[in-house]
Amino acid sequence: MLAARRRDTPQAEVALEELCRTYWYPLYAYARRRGNSREDAEDLTQAFFARLLEKNYLEAIDSDKGKFRAFLLVALKRFLANEWDRAHRQKRGGGELPLSLDWQDADARYQIDPADNLSPDKLYDRAWAVTILERVITRLRSEHDTEGKIKNFEVLKEFLAAAKSDIRSHEAASALGMSDGAVRVAIHRLRRRYRELLREEIAQTLADPAQADEEMKALVSALTET
Repeated sequence: MLAARRRDTPQAEVALEELCRTYWYPLYAYARRRGNSREDAEDLTQAFFARLLEKNYLEAIDSDKGKFRAFLLVALKRFLANEWDRAHRQKRGGGELPLSLDWQDADARYQIDPADNLSPDKLYDRAWAVTILERVITRLRSEHDTEGKIKNFEVLKEFLAAAKSDIRSHEAASALGMSDGAVRVAIHRLRRRYRELLREEIAQTLADPAQADEEMKALVSALTET
């Protein structure tokens, strides 16, 4: 996020667009939970990001408190209250160059989200947390694929969220042709790398990376909220 705030370089533009492409779904989910149709939620999210890119709202983030997750939701609420009616009256796309977002599976993803009574704000936080976890898993899979260990990853990934007391490594050891001790070491390393990547992903959304632990607790809470 720090790179995205500096709009005086081509790298900053790329960084900001990458943030938008990564974290658009929580905004879409928020808009849907607010009662908007699929089409209106797509329009709203697209128009919001077009304005974000045009005006560089990130410059307004307080470097002491800047959390991209919280900032983006506040900015969307202001956009919804002050500018959405005008933007919605325009032809779809608003005549602006849209940010390329993948809408194909957005509604299907929203429909399979648990049917619960989460408020739009809480649903947004949960969708944000899930997005970060998906990015971490993707990075882990890619690393193992590059190292020629994709089978190890596919077998051992189920242990990422398991409590240590619940780890039963015998079947994994048999599937991978490894000793039980070697599998336990591999699980330990996988979980450690998972935590490292999770912290990295979270830190990238903060103006102050030192807030990563605090933000991690907030996201864990969002995942367990009912």
